[in-house]
Amino acid sequence: MSDQRQLRTILTYGTFDLFHFGHVRLLQRLAKMGDRLIVACSTDEFNAVKGKKTVVPYEHRVEVLEACRYVDQVIPEYDWAQKRDDVVKYNVDVFAMGDDWAGKFDELADLCDVVYLPRTEDISTTDLKRAVIRTQNARALGLPDTFSFAD
Repeated sequence: MSDQRQLRTILTYGTFDLFHFGHVRLLQRLAKMGDRLIVACSTDEFNAVKGKKTVVPYEHRVEVLEACRYVDQVIPEYDWAQKRDDVVKYNVDVFAMGDDWAGKFDELADLCDVVYLPRTEDISTTDLKRAVIRTQNARALGLPDTFSFAD
């Protein structure tokens, strides 16, 4: 009788635009939950359907994710409905998302564990985009580099 243990597969989804330490910490936490981490990265076309515009094109976001040591595989996210099929196709044990999605994917619980992890505090892609815009506006107005637009 062989002593082979089933690999525990974790699956998450996201855009991963302007990859930052919050993304790294999320992927690190997810990787610790299992043996294999699959990340579904939203395509540019799907982001357009969601009304999102990325700074970094899909192909480059995939390249960054593939370079991350916590990620074992990157797949495309091309629509809302694919999640159930992906869970089955990749034999997923845990479907995990940030807690800003809490409750949105509970219907997958008949196929796997569904968990929602807390977001990393004090960082988000939206915050980064706002900071860049504030910096550009300050420079355009000739304000000193030390000037800050308060949120």
